[in-house]
Amino acid sequence: MTEGPNHSSHQTRARNHRVSAHPTSAHEYGKWSDSIPSSPGVTAAGGQWTCPMHPEIIQDEPGDCPICGMVLVPLVGTGTGTGEGEAGDSELRDLAQRLKVGVVLSIPLVMAAMTPMIGAHDLFGLQPRLRGWVEFFLATPVVLWVGWPILRKFWFSLVHRALNMYTLIGLGVAFAYLFSLAAVFLPGLFPPEFREHDGAVGTYFEAAAIITTLVILGEYLQTRAMGQTSRAIQQLLKLAPNQAWRVRDDGTEEQVSLDLIGVGDRLRVKPGEKIPVDGTVLEGISRVDESMITGEPMPVAKAAGDKVTGATINSNGSLVIRAERVGADTLLARIVHMVGEAQRTRAPIQKLADVIAAYFVQIVIAIAVITALAWGVAGPEPRFTYAFLNAIAVLIIACPCAVGLATPISMTVAMGQGAHAGILFRNAEAIERMREIDTVVVDKTGTLTLGRPTLTDFAVEGMEQDEAVALVAGVEQRSEHPIAHAIAEAAKARGLNLPTPENFEAINGLGVKADVGGKRVLVGSRDFLMLHGVDTQSWHHRVEDWRAQAKTVVFFAVNEIAAGIAAVADPVKEGTSEAIAVLKHLDVRVVMLTGDSRRTADVIARYLGIDEVLAEVLPADKADHVKRLQAEGHKVAMAGDGINDAPALAQADVGIAMGTGTDVAMESAGVTLVKGDLRGIERAVALSRATMRNIRQNLVFAFGYNALGIPLAAGVLYPVFGLLLSPMFAGAAMAMSSVSVVTNALRLNRIKL
Repeated sequence: MTEGPNHSSHQTRARNHRVSAHPTSAHEYGKWSDSIPSSPGVTAAGGQWTCPMHPEIIQDEPGDCPICGMVLVPLVGTGTGTGEGEAGDSELRDLAQRLKVGVVLSIPLVMAAMTPMIGAHDLFGLQPRLRGWVEFFLATPVVLWVGWPILRKFWFSLVHRALNMYTLIGLGVAFAYLFSLAAVFLPGLFPPEFREHDGAVGTYFEAAAIITTLVILGEYLQTRAMGQTSRAIQQLLKLAPNQAWRVRDDGTEEQVSLDLIGVGDRLRVKPGEKIPVDGTVLEGISRVDESMITGEPMPVAKAAGDKVTGATINSNGSLVIRAERVGADTLLARIVHMVGEAQRTRAPIQKLADVIAAYFVQIVIAIAVITALAWGVAGPEPRFTYAFLNAIAVLIIACPCAVGLATPISMTVAMGQGAHAGILFRNAEAIERMREIDTVVVDKTGTLTLGRPTLTDFAVEGMEQDEAVALVAGVEQRSEHPIAHAIAEAAKARGLNLPTPENFEAINGLGVKADVGGKRVLVGSRDFLMLHGVDTQSWHHRVEDWRAQAKTVVFFAVNEIAAGIAAVADPVKEGTSEAIAVLKHLDVRVVMLTGDSRRTADVIARYLGIDEVLAEVLPADKADHVKRLQAEGHKVAMAGDGINDAPALAQADVGIAMGTGTDVAMESAGVTLVKGDLRGIERAVALSRATMRNIRQNLVFAFGYNALGIPLAAGVLYPVFGLLLSPMFAGAAMAMSSVSVVTNALRLNRIKL
C-alpha cells in the first residue's frame, strides 16, 4: 500500500517541530521541570491541525487530510482555543445535520423496501415499479448529500492508493446505488433471471442508505469524542490566572496581563491568589496548595529559594517570586502538550482493519474483473448483461457492512455493558489492550486512598475527650491546613459546639495557638510545643506507633502543659485490598507510585500486600517508570486521579482514571472507573477478553459469508448446475452476515461483571 504523491509535500510544508518527553528521574522540581521539553506547539495564537487516522500529517491551517480526506482536527494545546472550538463545533453540527437527514429518509426507505419480503406488495398503495422510484427519491439525498464525506474519503483512498475501510464502504455504497439506478432507469438491460415475479428488477437503495447513515453516525460520535477531549485539556490552560502583580524596580506594584510577563520579572503573589507562572521564591513564607499538579492534599511550605508552579494556590502568606518559565514553557502547558502527543496514536485494531481492507478490496476487485471477463468471453448471450450483473453481484455480496460492523458493534455493546458496571472505555484501543495487561501501576493518593485526611485517633489526659476535641477544633477552625480541617470536621461530626478562639496566631509550618474558653491552647508539631517550653516526652511511644501506621500526629497543650495527641490519616478505599488480591491472583503485578514519604508508602504497601513500591516520585518520574516497565516487555496499565498522573496515564498501554479525580486524568485515560473502585480493573480485563473473542467470531461470520458468497456470485456453479446468484440473493446474504454479526455481538450483554 503506497502513500499519495502529495503526502511528503504536505508533511514538509506544514510540519511542526515535534518533541517527545523523556524526563529524567529527579526528586526536586527544578530537575523535573527542566526534563520536560518546551512545547512550540502551545502558542498564544494560531494553531496546527492533524489527521486522526494519519497523525504524521500536520498543517498550519484546517482542511482535509491529503491521504484519506478526513477533516483535520486541532492539535491539543495549540492556539487560543477559540478558533479550534468553532471549527470543531462547525464540523460536529454538519455531521449532526447529515445524520438527522439520513435517519429521517432511511426509515421510510427501509419500510418501503421490506414490503416485498412480507408479501405486502401494495403497502402504502405503491406498485413495484413506483416503489423503485420512491426508493430512488429517498435514497439519493442520503447517498449523495448525507454520504458526501464518505464518498470524498473513498475518492481520496483511490487517488492516493491508500486503501482502507472507506474504500470498502465507498465501493459497497457506490455499486449498490449504481445497480439500483440501472434497475430503475434501465430495467431492459436485465435478463429474466434478475427480475422479480412481477417483472421489476430488485433494487438495493436501502442497503446504500443504511450503510451511509451508520457510517455517518460513527463519524459523528468520533468527532464529538475528540472535541470533548480537546476541550477538557484546553481547560487546563485556563487554570492559570489572567493577570499578575509585577514589582517594579522602585518597589511599587502594577497589575499586568499574563502575556506581558517575561522571564526574570519579579511578581507579588498575595494570600489566596493563584501563582501566575513557574518560578522561584525570592521573599516571604507561605504554604502553597499544589494538589492540582501533584494530587497530594497537604499544602507545601514555601520560603526563599523554593520552586513554585503556575496555577497552584498560595494560602496564607505573601510571596515575591522571580518568573522563570512563562507561556508555553510553564509546567502546566507542557503537561498539556505531553498528553496531546501521547493521545495522537492510532489504535492497533484500526491498523489491522486497514491492512485487511487493503488486501480485501484488491482481491474483491480482481475477482469482479475476472468474473466480468469470463462471462464476457465465454458466457451465454446476452454476454455483456451477464458479465455486468455477475460482477455487480460479486461487489454487492462483498459489501463491507458486516466487516465494518464486526468491530464497532462489539465495541459498542461492550462499552454499554461496561458503563452499567461503572467502567467507561474511552475508545476501542483501550478495550483491545486491556486483555494483555500484566502490570498495574497505581498512584496512592486518591487511587488507593480516599485522597482526603480524616481524624483517626485522639488521646488526652487530664480532661474529658470531647472537651479536648472541642478545644483543639476550636483553634483549628481558623486554620486553612487540611489537618486542621480534618479535626474540625471530626468535632462537628461528634455534634460538638466549637468555642470561638481569641488572639489566634499561626506560625507557618509549625502550628497554631489561641485563647479558647479562658485557656491557652497550642496545636502543632512537637517542635512547636517545645518552642513554648512544653515537654511531650510522655507521648513518645504512642506517637511512634501511630506514625508506623502511616498517620500524621499533631500535639496539643493546654495552659503550657502537654494534654494529648491526635492522629490524621488518608484512609484506604473500601475494596482496595480485595482488588489488589484479585489482581495478584490473575498474575498481574501491582506497583505503587507515590510522591509521599518512603515510610508512609511502605506501611500502606504492607497493609495492602503490594510488593513493589516507588516513593517520593515526582510526576515526570511516573511517566519514566511506566516507560521503563514497557521497555522491559510489560503491558502496563496506569491507575491515577490527578493532573500530575496525566502524562503517565497517556504513556501507559492503558490509562485507568478514577471517576472521583480530575477531568484531565479521565480524558487522558483509556478507562475510567466511575466509582473510583480498583475492583473495576479486574472487571475491565474480563470484559476486554470477552469482547476480543466476540470480535474474532464476528470477523469469521463476516468474511465467512464473503468467502462462500463471492464464488457463487461469480457463477462457479453455473457450468455444472446452471445456477446463478442473483444480486437479490447477494443482498440477502449480505444482510444475513450483518444480522449474524449483530446477534453475536449482543451476547456480550449476558456477561456478568
